[in-house]
Amino acid sequence: MIRSFSSAALQVHAAADEIYNEIVKEHKNISRGTVYRNLQRLCEMGEIKKKEIPGGPDRFDHLTSDHYHIRCTKCDRVFDVDMKYIADLEKSIENAHGFTFTGHDIVFKGLCPECKNNSKE
Repeated sequence: MIRSFSSAALQVHAAADEIYNEIVKEHKNISRGTVYRNLQRLCEMGEIKKKEIPGGPDRFDHLTSDHYHIRCTKCDRVFDVDMKYIADLEKSIENAHGFTFTGHDIVFKGLCPECKNNSKE
């Protein structure tokens, strides 16, 4: 299983393709399928968490505790949000459609500081 590679070039919430492209630099013969299978296995082991990001590819997060994210609408990078996770948020929803809630993922959207500064120039 692949556990060590130069992660300095990766975003904290990297997509599978970004991870593959970084790993293949040091391991020329590795297949995309091997990387994807190992990412899935690491998720199953609880070592990383896969996050579905609306409007973009799934991302992988080394923080496995529940927390919220924000996606920059310009560069598509994903960042952690500094706010307390609301564990029982589902209990406050009026359930007119008969759903059984199993959890929630909230992804905020906005402009990251880098993109904001670049747009001022």
